[in-house]
Amino acid sequence: MKRRFKQVDVFTAKPFLGNPVAVVLECANLSPADMQAIARWTNLSETTFVLPPEKGGDYRVRIFTPLSELPFAGHPAIGTVHAALEAGVLSADKPRFVQECGAGLLPVRVEQAGPERHFFIEAPPASFRPVEDNELDELSAALDADAGPAVRPLVVSVGPTWAVLDLGDAAAVSAVQPNMSTLAGLSRAMRITGAVVFGRDQRGDAPLRVRAFAPAEGVPEDPVCGSGNVCVAAFLRETGLLAGVGNFYSVSQGREVGRDGRVHMRVDVKSGAIELGGAAVTCIDGTLIA
Repeated sequence: MKRRFKQVDVFTAKPFLGNPVAVVLECANLSPADMQAIARWTNLSETTFVLPPEKGGDYRVRIFTPLSELPFAGHPAIGTVHAALEAGVLSADKPRFVQECGAGLLPVRVEQAGPERHFFIEAPPASFRPVEDNELDELSAALDADAGPAVRPLVVSVGPTWAVLDLGDAAAVSAVQPNMSTLAGLSRAMRITGAVVFGRDQRGDAPLRVRAFAPAEGVPEDPVCGSGNVCVAAFLRETGLLAGVGNFYSVSQGREVGRDGRVHMRVDVKSGAIELGGAAVTCIDGTLIA
C-alpha cells in the first residue's frame, strides 16, 4: 500500500546539512520485519515509523538503524515530530506533545514557528559505568587518539549506549581517524553503540565540537548524533564539567563529513533532566509503496 514518506534533515534549517532521517507515516499494519527491511533500504543512520499510540502518548514511533531497532534516538525523534506536524498527523496548534517509543513516554516541546521553529525532547535518564583499563587502551588504538585525558571516559546509556571521551579541544576532535573495523569489533565486545568524542571550541559559534562513530550499527560516522550529544551532556553533569559550558549550550557536529549541524542542549541542574533540541527541514516529500 501507499504510505506518506518524508526525508528530513535535523539540526539544521538549511536543506542538505545536519543529519537526515527517513520518516514513514501510517504504519499501523507494517510488520517489524518490513520496518527493518525499509530501514536497510534507506541506508540512513535511522528510519522511523509512526504508529497510533498505545500507552497514552500523542503518537508512537519505532526507530530502526540499517541493522537493528533502537529504543530511543535523538535526531529521529525531532525529525519525526517535524514530519508528523507537517503531515497533519499532529495538531499544529499544540506546543507540547508526548512521544511514545521503546524508551517510554518522552515530552516534546515546540518553540517558535516557521524557519525559526525548534523542537526539544526530554531524553531518557542516563546510566553510567566506567571504562575499564583494557577498554581504554583499545579505544585509544581504535580511534587513533589519546583516550586517556584527565577525566576518565565513561560508558553512558540513554537507550543507545556510547563510550564518551573528552579529547580536550576541537582540533583533537577533528583529527580523529578511527579504524572502523577495529572500533566495530570493540563496540560489540563492550556492548556499546559506538564512541562519542568531544572537545572545546574557542573559535567557533558553539562551545563544543562533537563526533560520533557507530560502525557496529552500520553507521561509520553519524553526521549529527542526538543520543550521543545527550550522553555528552550527561557526562558533563556527572563529572562536574557542566559549569564550564553552562546548562544551556550549543554543539557543532558534522562539518568533518560536510553536514554541519547545530544541536542545543539543556540540562536542568535541579532534576538532572536533559533536553535535546534543534531545527528540522523536509528535503523529500512523497509516497512509499510498502
